[in-house]
Amino acid sequence: MRFVKLTGDMSRIRTWRRLGIFALLGFVLSWVVSCGSGLSPSAANPEIEFWTMQLQPQFTDYFNELIAKFETENAGSKVRWVDVPWSAMESKILTAVSAKTAPDVVNLNPSFASQLATRNAWLDLDEQVPSQVKQQYLPNIWKASTIDEKSFGIPWYLTTRVTIYNTELLKQAGVSKPPATYEELADVAQQVKDKTGKYAFFVTLVPEDSGEVLESLVQMGVQLVDDQGKAAFNTPEGIAAFQYWVDLYQKGLLPREVLTQGHRNAVELYQAGETALLASGAEFLKTIENNAPEVAKVSASAPQITGKTGKKNVAVMNLVIPRDTSTPNEALKFALFVTNTENQLAFAKAANVLPSTAEAVEAYRKELSSQAKTSPVEQARNISASQLQDAEVLVPAMKDLNKLQKAIYENMQAAMLGQKTVEQAVADAAEEWNTAIAQR
Repeated sequence: MRFVKLTGDMSRIRTWRRLGIFALLGFVLSWVVSCGSGLSPSAANPEIEFWTMQLQPQFTDYFNELIAKFETENAGSKVRWVDVPWSAMESKILTAVSAKTAPDVVNLNPSFASQLATRNAWLDLDEQVPSQVKQQYLPNIWKASTIDEKSFGIPWYLTTRVTIYNTELLKQAGVSKPPATYEELADVAQQVKDKTGKYAFFVTLVPEDSGEVLESLVQMGVQLVDDQGKAAFNTPEGIAAFQYWVDLYQKGLLPREVLTQGHRNAVELYQAGETALLASGAEFLKTIENNAPEVAKVSASAPQITGKTGKKNVAVMNLVIPRDTSTPNEALKFALFVTNTENQLAFAKAANVLPSTAEAVEAYRKELSSQAKTSPVEQARNISASQLQDAEVLVPAMKDLNKLQKAIYENMQAAMLGQKTVEQAVADAAEEWNTAIAQR
């Protein structure tokens, strides 16, 4: 989910290349830093370097005000905000961590951050954040930034996927309502192609891009790995899930470019009126309004498509603190300030995303329920928020998750191209993953 790029494509959260609110009381946050945290001393009058992912210029005013408030409340502290382009963040943070020049607080997503967590790159938050503060955040969302039962990130903003759909294209295809399940999606894909000559949707099989297909396997009832971390998807359920996507491709119901183009292509096709459905975050309707106003006029939203499990995804953006920071106390204090209930709620409203503290979620949903929900954006926000109660991180952070996705996607591609049977593709993907973890 695919996590959702706010100014372009939050869904491209590699959900990797591509998917905060009422107060955590101020005295609690001060206590976090000043009392027994075990953090090493920081320099006097420290400067905190804070990296975000492509949030300028849309949210420049929000962050300038947020930083000014923090600096006013914490005399002597200074925050230097650096906004990094989405596509550049991974390479820049990898380089900075290796060179021990990383910023003090970084906005990432759990999938990518977990790769560096296994290399001990981030501050161990279990040692630093008191349980009463940790409990302010939604439990399943906090868990998304843990690996080997160690917490490496603080939850920030969330999105649950919604199905944005072109009402006119579906009408032309004789489809009365958007699909709710993958089974219905296959039927709609055939109808749209037969009646309009267009595709119902685009989903990428580029290994380094969206995790949407990987998540779909879980929604279809596939267990990806077992308790020992070994492949658990070479099963009838896994074969059936592979077969689903292979059939769609071989029947000509998916564009050929799904093998080579990322999620951005899904966005571009939808905005051009060439596809009927787009799986993305509610906030993306604003982008469609700006880039393709005529398509936005005929767009509406529905709950995300799921499988027989009924599971729905939530994409998480978090804040991590590099272990080598020279200002650990101030970095932690600032990260908790950014993600406290009051500030999360304010950002959720500004960005049409969801907060990650329980108190903020409750306040956000109450506010949404009191609104008329007449505009497409308001409808999408309400759908997204209503899904949060049951949504979960479908593919938890794990070591070498990128290798698991690569093994599955590349072998699925081979089956789509007729180079392997589906059964062989599943078996080969499982073998590749088991070999990869054996070589750690």
